Amino acid sequence: MKKVLVTGSYGQLGSELQQIAPQMKDVEFVFTDADTLDICDKDAIEQFVANKSFDFIVNCAAYTAVDKAEEDEEKCFAINCEAIRNIGEVAASHEIKVIHISTDYVFDGTAHVPYTEDVKINPKTVYGKSKACGEADLKRVCLDAVIIRTSWLYSVYGNNFVKTMLKLGKERDELKVVFDQIGTPTNAADLAAAILQIIEQTIKNENAFKTGVYHFSNEGVCSWYDFTIAIHRLAGIDCKVLPIESKDFPAKTPRPFYSVLNKSKIKKTFGISIPHWEASLGSCIAELNKK
Repeated sequence: MKKVLVTGSYGQLGSELQQIAPQMKDVEFVFTDADTLDICDKDAIEQFVANKSFDFIVNCAAYTAVDKAEEDEEKCFAINCEAIRNIGEVAASHEIKVIHISTDYVFDGTAHVPYTEDVKINPKTVYGKSKACGEADLKRVCLDAVIIRTSWLYSVYGNNFVKTMLKLGKERDELKVVFDQIGTPTNAADLAAAILQIIEQTIKNENAFKTGVYHFSNEGVCSWYDFTIAIHRLAGIDCKVLPIESKDFPAKTPRPFYSVLNKSKIKKTFGISIPHWEASLGSCIAELNKK
């Protein structure tokens, strides 16, 4: 039986993985978070994996508080860079394959066409720089790694933009949301399914594990304003949403104006089918309505 270690298991993506992992009957998943495995401690990772014969490590752990990262740079780099190097070094010494999740924030957001994996990165925030550092260190220390960059992640679990807009839409008569930042929302459930598909293919054929950097988000593009309109429409919320410019929205850290990711590589390499963002949003809201 193959074994998969998942870190950051109680975040949005890790929680989605926990939900669908039982579908893989012949694979044993071990789900950890900061309380059971400190990835900032290399010795702790080494002791955890020793004699357990893990075949994969899926790293979902990350420091994602973009604004707070500007004041907490040391902790941000410890989790998003140093810890990834720890995972990579331990994985390499035990011949474990790594799937690591990164972000659109490694780009500067000045493009006008979807970013492919070979576009030169140029992070502008502490968060983006820390994730870029993690990517570079992982590639350097572990040759058997797949890095998946994603964007605008949301889920039925945890705190995210969808849940915030649902809450505010019910509480207020009017909301102001930026319309000049363009990207693609990603339902964490879809990303989780893609990760399991990569694992499943690799179990069937080890040569299917094509290392390198990949992009994954849902299909289509929208602004945060468009996203909010769709959230409220699908949830049946009657709230006036006004479009505003980024300069009128006070944020400590600048957000990328354009962060659409080109998904051709991951679709072609692993045969992954990706739903449109609005269809996936509808699925998420339907699940939230059940809770």
